[in-house]
Amino acid sequence: QVQLMESGGGLVQPGGSQRLSCVATGSVYDINIMAWYRQAPGKERELVAQWTSSGRKTYGGTVEGRFTISRGSAKKTLYLQMNDLKPEDSATYYCYANIVPTLVGPPNDYWGQGTQVTVSS
Repeated sequence: QVQLMESGGGLVQPGGSQRLSCVATGSVYDINIMAWYRQAPGKERELVAQWTSSGRKTYGGTVEGRFTISRGSAKKTLYLQMNDLKPEDSATYYCYANIVPTLVGPPNDYWGQGTQVTVSS
């Protein structure tokens, strides 16, 4: 059973920084995509940043230049470094991964439970 465990959310002041972490546990043979999404109340879930197995990184338009996605050395960990946070960044942040659980596949989509980020003075 694959699980994604997020951590690092909380309250931060405007202009501040915060780092989110996501760890994939369980049967993980390979990872095709890892990403961060967010959803604010009354809004649709949107892509924040994405990493693919080819090494490509993609960012949502509102966060590019302020947020950085990276993977840990263990390859099952995903980070999101968020700098210059704004009140409009407040949302529940979700970790997503497309994971091949065993040698014979197939890949499946997995979501974390979400971690709340609140940017407020």
